[in-house]
Amino acid sequence: MLKTKIKKRKCAHCRNEFVPARPMQKVCSIDCAVALLKRDILKRKASEEKQGRKNLREAKERIKTRGDHLRELQTIFNAWIRLRDHGQPCISCQRHHKGQYHAGHYRSVGSEPALRFSPDNVHLQCQPCNTHLSGNLIPYRVNLIKKIGLDRVEWLEGKHEPIKLTIDEIKQMKSDYR
Repeated sequence: MLKTKIKKRKCAHCRNEFVPARPMQKVCSIDCAVALLKRDILKRKASEEKQGRKNLREAKERIKTRGDHLRELQTIFNAWIRLRDHGQPCISCQRHHKGQYHAGHYRSVGSEPALRFSPDNVHLQCQPCNTHLSGNLIPYRVNLIKKIGLDRVEWLEGKHEPIKLTIDEIKQMKSDYR
């Protein structure tokens, strides 16, 4: 009679060694089998939930309008301006303000939409100057000339061709400013 030595295995759940009763046995006990099954079910549910969230995110992205994308781009652009000018004083009053800082436009979006995302047109500005003083434009212009030069300020003050960004261009700009 041939004697075969039965090899010990490690339990797939508790990692203890055991001698399997059947060739395909992966666990040492019923308790480990139940626990392993619960773990697999939880993993599958988590994977399905993750896929569901991904599908929802993609669906929301598909139904976004051009305006939704522009609002997101404005938020990202403003955060980029605040990071670019971090540590500098307010462009208008030249104070290091303890409160909130904004990305203040020299030429407003309403008066010159073509300059909405122009880095020369937008600088760090304290909340009182931007909100309560409507941009505090006279000192803004003086300090802007010191910062970027008279030629570029005069270019900002000139006439600009309107731009109509496509959704793909907006998405590209969002990824660039991120």
